[in-house]
Amino acid sequence: MRAKQHGERADDAGGPARARLRFAHDTHAIEKPTTDAMPPLSPPPLTLLDPYRGRAGTLYSTSVTVTGGDAAHGRASGRARSDDGALAIDLRLPPALGGAGGGTNPEQLFAAAWAACFHGALSLLAARAGIAIADASVEVAVDFNRDPVDGLYMLGVRARIRLPGVERTVAEELVRHAERYCPYTKMARQGTENVVALVAERDG
Repeated sequence: MRAKQHGERADDAGGPARARLRFAHDTHAIEKPTTDAMPPLSPPPLTLLDPYRGRAGTLYSTSVTVTGGDAAHGRASGRARSDDGALAIDLRLPPALGGAGGGTNPEQLFAAAWAACFHGALSLLAARAGIAIADASVEVAVDFNRDPVDGLYMLGVRARIRLPGVERTVAEELVRHAERYCPYTKMARQGTENVVALVAERDG
């Protein structure tokens, strides 16, 4: 009688299931990347909340390059890639703006950035005050609008913060302080340094 091969169907009780489970487990064990060397995720230090005195200094700088893709249009068929390669995504025009969808767009990326930063500010402030906000969430909506002043375009942003389990007055104070600390909110309120320059071809 021929011996059953690993993973082969069998009539003995539990044979096929056990074989399939062993095979699936073995494959998973081979393909699963090791996480032993990956450091655990943790929030940044509370010292980020300390006021800074002195000349303006850059703590972090990054850049994202967008190319036009098949339609030679950054919104319709663009490809966005960060300088470190951590971000590499396709950009697509949403149906509301006449596109086919099927990819993210600048408004979604901006909303994600704003929400992440505001959530981070909330978390640091809450940690410094000894307030638990493990279930906090920040939802940011970005509207791509017509500008009635010049007839062109403008953005509108609305943020909704949920702090379940936190007393109302305490939550309101946290949100007010987070508005001061979050640079995205500050940018909307006060403006930001904005430099647009055409790069000479010889400069790459």
